[in-house]
Amino acid sequence: MQRRALFLCLLALATPCIGSARGLFLFGQPEFSYKRSNCKPIPTSLQLCRGIEYPNMRLPNLLGHETMQEVLEQAGAWIPLVQKQCHPDTRKFLCSLFAPVCIDDLDETIQPCHSLCEQVKDSCAPVMSAFGFPWPDMLDCSRFPQDNDLCIPPASSEHVLPTPREAPKVCDACKSKNEDDNEIVENLCKNDFALKIKVKEIAYINGDTKITPETKSKTIYKLNGVTERDLKKTVLWLKGGLQCTCDEMNDINAPYLVMGQRMAGELVITSVKRWQKGQRAFKRFSRSIRKLQC
Repeated sequence: MQRRALFLCLLALATPCIGSARGLFLFGQPEFSYKRSNCKPIPTSLQLCRGIEYPNMRLPNLLGHETMQEVLEQAGAWIPLVQKQCHPDTRKFLCSLFAPVCIDDLDETIQPCHSLCEQVKDSCAPVMSAFGFPWPDMLDCSRFPQDNDLCIPPASSEHVLPTPREAPKVCDACKSKNEDDNEIVENLCKNDFALKIKVKEIAYINGDTKITPETKSKTIYKLNGVTERDLKKTVLWLKGGLQCTCDEMNDINAPYLVMGQRMAGELVITSVKRWQKGQRAFKRFSRSIRKLQC
């Protein structure tokens, strides 16, 4: 009865599960053997799991993160995948790993069910692949218990009522604009820098998107107050990037025309355009930039 009561709590990821957990030692898989965990309140700064249905998480978590700072740094990178809405349980699955539910009277770690992992993977792995990222080994679904064990299952119509979704906000710099070549050049004159880049790395820090360009593939069209030497160690910032989506930059292997301004010593992007090879506007932009007088 205790096992069933706790399992029903997990179906809804509800909080009143504490009393039903006494004396249950249901796991013991060696791949999830960690140091004894402690319950910690889920911080409001953990945006990936903000408002999740339970208040406390375990540390170390199921990904081996031992400090809250490590959790915050790593979890932020997954928010854009949740925003893509590739599966309704994406956030629940990720939070079960980054911030696993913690019940004081239960020593064993509660894991996501194998079926939850498989459903999220089937829907979201193609989205990640389009961005140039494979489904990571740390999320290998074979690591998680089958559904007849005590684990967090996928949502079903029996337990969860469908809720309407709001369309995610598009970052201002990424909003699609049908600009001709003259408008693109005018936009360049309003900004401090214009670069054609390929992306080496994308990270998320304090709610902002940090974009590190590949040094060798970079073309400089305009720099104001920044030297080329400075640019070799400088990154670009998309402010508030965790609160909005940027479908314009949806392929890490593609080249982009980025423009922006220098703000408080940082290069802040105000415009992102995917560089369309052979497109007339970009050909004329490349030619006219050489004789540009702003």
